[in-house]
Amino acid sequence: MDFNSVPTPSYIIDEKRLKDNLAVLKDVSRRAECHILLAQKAFSAFCEYPLIREYLSGATASGLFEARLGKEEMGLENHVFSPAYKADEIEEIGRICDHVIFNSFSQLDKYGKIVADIHQGKSALDGSKGGSETKDAISTGVGLRINPQCSTQEDAIYDPCASGSRLGITLDAFEKGLSEYGDIFKYVDGLHFHTLCEQNSDALEITLKAVEEKYGKYLSLPQIKWLNMGGGHHITRADYDIERLIKNVKRIKDKYNVEVYLEPGEAIALNAGYLVTEVLDIVDNDLKILVLDASAACHMPDVLEMPYRPPLRDSGKPSEKKYTYRLSSCTCLAGDIIGDYSFDKEIHVGDRLVFEDMAIYSMVKNNTFNGMCLPSICAMDETGDVRLIRKFGYEDFKMRLS
Repeated sequence: MDFNSVPTPSYIIDEKRLKDNLAVLKDVSRRAECHILLAQKAFSAFCEYPLIREYLSGATASGLFEARLGKEEMGLENHVFSPAYKADEIEEIGRICDHVIFNSFSQLDKYGKIVADIHQGKSALDGSKGGSETKDAISTGVGLRINPQCSTQEDAIYDPCASGSRLGITLDAFEKGLSEYGDIFKYVDGLHFHTLCEQNSDALEITLKAVEEKYGKYLSLPQIKWLNMGGGHHITRADYDIERLIKNVKRIKDKYNVEVYLEPGEAIALNAGYLVTEVLDIVDNDLKILVLDASAACHMPDVLEMPYRPPLRDSGKPSEKKYTYRLSSCTCLAGDIIGDYSFDKEIHVGDRLVFEDMAIYSMVKNNTFNGMCLPSICAMDETGDVRLIRKFGYEDFKMRLS
């Protein structure tokens, strides 16, 4: 495609690569006999939901707004997990979500019966059991998130099993909760864990061993019908061991007689998007600094949060190629630095640069700090033709303020 044909800054969704990822996930779902859901926290470009629904079982959310988006735009299975729910939202969440997963026994005690009654009422009305019925009895769609306390990564900010994590119920807290809230546990028909981040299936295998050691006796209970293995599975990465994933999923299904859910986010749109930006100016201060109309702080916040160095088309590491530049933005934040990159040729004002792997954790996390305009959203079809999905302006900035 001609990257000069779009306004800048712009996100461009690569539909061919998106389809390639989805085809891999659909094949895994078929072979492992599991449900794969889109984790909307990573990618919520609902213009692509009609495509995604052809390949996946549905969507998962982190709160009411994402749950509504999944219900309205995907229209398939709709799941939600939040560390805590609000009283004025729980009934709507119960109505629109097939699974509602709680993070503590106190939240289960507060809202579990409400959700179970809604789901069992719907099942009675439509004459079905509802949900996934590997084991007997009407599904309540109520789940608990567990914390197997098994860290397989080094970055604490992305490790739900890190010491002091608020995410998931540790075994001690689980057993204490059973003793204090034993009656309410009868509404639970599924367990959930999410411990991975951009990891291979060997990390899942290690985690499953910890899950079984700590919670296996609860998975074996007749009332438990499903196990949600969360996200962080980098299934569409070239070196991902798909066969190991399938083996582990099928083993758990057979051993505990449960349905299995996976909730990848990145894997769905991995390497399936770009951020196109224009060079507005070049400043010289010990090295040449490109001032772009895209921003790390506003348009790709993970660059500063993780931090990481986003891939840039036709570039190399500093001094690897003839011309090295520091890439920055036109915000007032001194640290709004994307990174240092080198090029085979000189860069000039007006040139366009193309960041890659920009479909995930970009549109969902961007902001309008300093009055920066949100990037336009475009989609590129399999022939290379690009269509503008939405262009943002002043009113989008103003509507978030008061």
